[in-house]
Amino acid sequence: MTASPPQGLPPSEPGPPPEPRRVTGSAVPHDLYADAVVARVPGYRDLTLDLLRPVGAAPVPLVIWIHGGAYLGGTHREMPPPLRAARLDEHLLGAGFAVAHASYRFSGEARFPAQALDVRAAVRWLRRNAGRLGIDAARFGVWGESAGGHLAALACLAPDAPFDAEEAPDDDATLQAGVIWYAPSDFNAMREQAGPDAVIDHDAPGSPEALLLGAPIPAAPAAARAASPVTYAHADAPPMLLVHGGADRVIPAAQSEELHRALDGRGADSRLTIVAGADHCFLGADVEPLVEQAVAFFEEKLRPAEGEER
Repeated sequence: MTASPPQGLPPSEPGPPPEPRRVTGSAVPHDLYADAVVARVPGYRDLTLDLLRPVGAAPVPLVIWIHGGAYLGGTHREMPPPLRAARLDEHLLGAGFAVAHASYRFSGEARFPAQALDVRAAVRWLRRNAGRLGIDAARFGVWGESAGGHLAALACLAPDAPFDAEEAPDDDATLQAGVIWYAPSDFNAMREQAGPDAVIDHDAPGSPEALLLGAPIPAAPAAARAASPVTYAHADAPPMLLVHGGADRVIPAAQSEELHRALDGRGADSRLTIVAGADHCFLGADVEPLVEQAVAFFEEKLRPAEGEER
């Protein structure tokens, strides 16, 4: 009998940032802090990120990118093809933002809440080292897609939820804005909301959510609720832009609609865009205008107001 992977212990602080490398051959010259080890958990691979920072005056606001992959795979090093063509990094760097691509443990390595703890560890490491990295510790945004969007939403809404009693409670993991693309928000409602063309039974024992939780959703409704961003909707949530394909057959668009209603009903700053005819990963739609929308949102929410000091 194969043992299930354990829930993740809280990551530990590993040390200072690496030395940057100047990248001049790209569309926007930038300094690259590659393979920064942001946390180590005994028995697991190191948690790393790559930080890209535009050349110029410091400090600059930061956007943390969280990749998707059904909690099973993917990489912080490479965008999926539909997003790669939209030049996400180039748009952010060109607008004067630093971009951090963060990694996290997969469901085959550790069950939830390990993934949420890993994202928090990245936020905290970046904030602790903001001065050395030339980023503005008071202006952090997060942007995620699919499974990464789910983790990004949790990072926005539950930066200090007691997922693990051993986690350091005094470190600041708060975020000031979030862009959430086609992400789960309520695990318990996913099957009911799925349309007739759905390609995943989210309540099945082998679903991405079941592998993340360590049990099928119907057998673990409390764990599913604890892992659902909608559970943590509150009035003081950071501004959030939710974008979802209207024809998404993997994660129903009703998931983003539900989270938007929960946030809006509590008076939070929540915006929702449904992309008509777009499937998961915005297949069937032009992604670059959606990237531009997200960058404009971060410019609105993370730039100092006129006359405001950084």
